[in-house]
Amino acid sequence: MPRGIVEKLVDELSKLPGVGRKSAQKLAFFILNMPEEDARSLAGAIVEIKEKARFCSVCFNITDGETCSICRDTLRDKRRICVVEEPSNIAVIERSGGFNGLYHVLMGALSPIDGMTPDRLKIKELVDRVSSDGVEEVVIATNPNTKGEVTARYIKETLSPYNHVLVTRIAYGLPIGGDIEFADEVTMKKSLEGRRAL
Repeated sequence: MPRGIVEKLVDELSKLPGVGRKSAQKLAFFILNMPEEDARSLAGAIVEIKEKARFCSVCFNITDGETCSICRDTLRDKRRICVVEEPSNIAVIERSGGFNGLYHVLMGALSPIDGMTPDRLKIKELVDRVSSDGVEEVVIATNPNTKGEVTARYIKETLSPYNHVLVTRIAYGLPIGGDIEFADEVTMKKSLEGRRAL
């Protein structure tokens, strides 16, 4: 029995991460009710990103040119590089407004059991940048989980010969507006370890 056009769209939308069948149906009917111009614009943006997206030759962020807009920005602090696991992490940090340096995307995190060894990540490229670009600080912003911690330690050890470079790790712990009574032990421990003078 052939699928209807709405069912086909629901099937495709439900392939997106975090989108279940019910959410896919809501999105499908939302798209159905959109003005035709908006729907065509959405479809065009999807096609365009698939055709033009590539990785920045410097930091491995997603771009449509040789280098990304952040690497080309002359107002960025070139002495600081924030290391992240995936290109999507950059958007989160940028929204915070708390960092004005450059980025380096590893394209994953160390996990030998999953086949993610140092040679599969962009660690050599990071070392090349640190050794030649006048970098003074490398901020490691990998995820606060086992893979992220192992990756952070590995990068710290790999960059240890470069005495002029300060290697830092983002702090993590209790969220602003959160209650201590709801914090788990690991979060609380990390909050205490990351304490600073007032």
